[in-house]
Amino acid sequence: MDRRTSLRTLAAATVSLVALPSWANAWTANNIAASPAFLSVGQQEILASITDTIIPEGNSIGALSVGVDKFVQRLLENCYETNVQENVKKQLAALDAAAVSAGQTTFVTADQTSRMNLLLKFAASQVTEEKDFFDLMKAETIRGFNTSKEVMMGHLKYKMVPGHYYGCVDITS
Repeated sequence: MDRRTSLRTLAAATVSLVALPSWANAWTANNIAASPAFLSVGQQEILASITDTIIPEGNSIGALSVGVDKFVQRLLENCYETNVQENVKKQLAALDAAAVSAGQTTFVTADQTSRMNLLLKFAASQVTEEKDFFDLMKAETIRGFNTSKEVMMGHLKYKMVPGHYYGCVDITS
């Protein structure tokens, strides 16, 4: 091993570690530049309306209040193949078009019962893409809701470590 190279590397690492806190000061989710969105703004609104229709906010928390729409969008963007992503985009447009043809302005502005009826038509559809889209949205919305921190800790009383560890306990034999 070359001692000079090691010293240069160590010096560079030390300088970068000293400079990091001043460089990364006051980072928040809002001021970090986000990557380009997988869905357009209109498609994101439709997706949010779908999650709100599946788990609406009532006496308790709903899907939108725990951020399930953002979870589903991230999940689709990072974990699903291109053909599934394209089907989701296509079916979001089809759902909005179905709302317009049913007499509503858009799916987003439709009332809860109209949105539910449109989603139930997709669930009962004979077209495989529409049924797959509904099944995917329903499953991922429920998963995102059930695994959110608010639901796990507040409603399901989930504990990170099951039980409690008592270190020094007398054992009777």
